Amino acid sequence: MTTKEILKELEGYGSEQTKKIYGKIGAKEPYFGVKVQDLKKILKKTKKNHELSLELYATGNSDAMYLAGLMADEKQITKEQLELWVSQAYFSYLSEYAVPWVAAESDHGFELGLKWIESDIETTAAAGWGTLLYCASLFPDEKLDLEIYTKLLDRVENEIHQAQNRVRYVMNGFVIAIGSYVKALTEKSMEVAKKIGKVEVDAGGTACKVPLATIYIDKVVSKGRVGKKRKTARC
Repeated sequence: MTTKEILKELEGYGSEQTKKIYGKIGAKEPYFGVKVQDLKKILKKTKKNHELSLELYATGNSDAMYLAGLMADEKQITKEQLELWVSQAYFSYLSEYAVPWVAAESDHGFELGLKWIESDIETTAAAGWGTLLYCASLFPDEKLDLEIYTKLLDRVENEIHQAQNRVRYVMNGFVIAIGSYVKALTEKSMEVAKKIGKVEVDAGGTACKVPLATIYIDKVVSKGRVGKKRKTARC
C-alpha cells in the first residue's frame, strides 16, 4: 500500500464520535478519528514497513502518525529519526504511546529516554518517562541499569507533584511499571507509590483516570505476575 492509499482508507474508517474524543485530548487537524482496532486492519496488510512508517508519520495526520508507530521497524529506525518523531509528537497518543513504544524496542531507547526526561517540553519529557518504563517492561532485569532505575524512582517521589500535567501521568505509570516488571525494585516502587499517593492529572474532560500505583502494584503481586516481561511494547 502507498501512503495515499492508506490515508484514503483511514478517512473511510474515520468516526466523528472518535474524532471528538481525540480532540479533547489534544489531537489537531488533520485527522479522521480512527479507532485503534481499525488501524490494526491496515497494519495486517502492511506489516512492519520502515519507509512507509516514516512517510505516514511525516504526513502530520495524527491517525497516520499513530499507525506509523505500530508499523515502524524498531531494527531499522535510527536515533535521528526517533528524535524527529518525538519533536513532532504533539499530543499524548503519540508522545506517550506510539513514539515510546518504538523507541523502547529499538537499540536507542534507554539513552533517548534519559535524554528526553530532561526536556522542558511536556510531550518530550512524557515520552522519555514512557520510553524508560517500556524498556523496563521488555528487557530482562540483568540488562537493566538498576542503579539508574532506583534513582529515577527517587526522582519521581521528589518531583511528580510539581511536574507538568502529562509528565505526572507517565511518572505515575513509571512507578507502576517498575514495581510490576522489575522484581528487585518492586518493594522500592511500592514505597514510592505510598509516598506519592494520589496523582492529579487534567484528562481534558475525558473519563480517563489516573491509576493509584499502590493498588495496581498490589494486584500484580497478588496474581504472582511480578517480573513477567512483555513480548512487545506495542499494543
